[in-house]
Amino acid sequence: MKVYQWVGLTALLSLMVLAGCQDSGTNPPKAAADKGAKTTEAQASIAELAPEDRPLAEAQRLCPITGEPLGGMGTPIKVDVKGQTVFLCCDGCKKKALDNPDKTLASVQKLKSAPSGN
Repeated sequence: MKVYQWVGLTALLSLMVLAGCQDSGTNPPKAAADKGAKTTEAQASIAELAPEDRPLAEAQRLCPITGEPLGGMGTPIKVDVKGQTVFLCCDGCKKKALDNPDKTLASVQKLKSAPSGN
C-alpha cells in the first residue's frame, strides 16, 4: 500500500473509534427511553377506548395471543369471547382468539391475576 492509502485508512479508523466513544453519561439508555415512549403511546391508545372499557384493558395489560402490551400497536381491539370482553393488541389476533376461546380466556384470567410489574 502507498503512504496516502495508509494515512486515509488510519484517518477512517480513527473517526470510527471516536464516533463510538461519545459521552452518554447524561442521556438515558436508548432502551429505557424507547420503553418510556412506548408506555406513553400505549397509555394514549388505551385512553381512546370508551370510559367503561379502559379499566378492563388496564387490568388485562397484555394481549392474550402475543403477550404484547395493549395499546402498543394502536387502540386495543375489543372482542367478545364466550360472553366475556377480551382486548387484543391488533386485529390480526382476532382469529386466533376466537378459534381458541378457552385458551384465550385462560390467558386473560392469568394476565388479570398476575402482578403488574410496575
